[in-house]
Amino acid sequence: MLTGAMTAAAEMIHVTQPAVSRLVRDLEQELGISLFRRRGNLVTPTAEARALLAEVQRSFIGLGQIRAFANDLRTGRSGSLKIAALPSMASGFAPRFVAEFCRSRPGLKVSVDGLPSSVIRDRVGAGQFDIGIVAFPFQSGALAVTPLDDKAVVAVPAGHRLAGLRVVRAEDLEGEDLILLSRLGVGQHPIGAALQSVVYREVMETPLSTIACALVSEGVGAAIVDPFSASEFVGRNVVLRPFEPSFNIGVAVVHGSDRMLSVIAQEFLIAFLDHARGFLGRADYLRQ
Repeated sequence: MLTGAMTAAAEMIHVTQPAVSRLVRDLEQELGISLFRRRGNLVTPTAEARALLAEVQRSFIGLGQIRAFANDLRTGRSGSLKIAALPSMASGFAPRFVAEFCRSRPGLKVSVDGLPSSVIRDRVGAGQFDIGIVAFPFQSGALAVTPLDDKAVVAVPAGHRLAGLRVVRAEDLEGEDLILLSRLGVGQHPIGAALQSVVYREVMETPLSTIACALVSEGVGAAIVDPFSASEFVGRNVVLRPFEPSFNIGVAVVHGSDRMLSVIAQEFLIAFLDHARGFLGRADYLRQ
């Protein structure tokens, strides 16, 4: 029907003209309808043939879409991705990266959730999330773990005496009002060891770094927190300084150890780790 003649059709698909004629007759017999009217060497399509061609073309368009979708899956431009992050990451750092990651992948369907680390670990292990960003350390044979070098920072109100220091040491916190992170279990975490020889006033306690930083911005006191959530408050009456003795607050990126990541999940993992390490290496949040 595209060429208007049996001979031209045969040349198009590189077979003989009798082979095309036979194929058409076989198709007519299988379908039980007449597709062409024949007058010598001329063939004229029937109304049924025109209707069938329209349906065939729709099918080929569908096959083309399937092929394009499969190609997008292969190249990471399509598919789905499920990510979960603990609150310190979910409050800004992770969603901003996800947004940037998706800009060049308009066909990608992404789910982003903020949950406690223990819930994320369980759900990543069960396959409900592809990638998780969780508190570290922990023990789990079901997860592949990549820790981040998230050195602790001290958040103080702008204008605070500690804001004038290049580095805040444990002894500099002597007599200060501190907001402590209850989730770290101060007695067991390195922050507890760092503050053992310091006399300070514990004015508030909270499980979340974002809450601690919000309290710092209101002038309640100082807090030792992770750089990811703390950086969200730079320029909001909060100044950040490195803390010594240096230690990691503890954040890791995880995925299931017994399942292969999809192409898009692998791309996300590599890109996110590179972005996070670059952020920590530049430490722009400390230059105030």
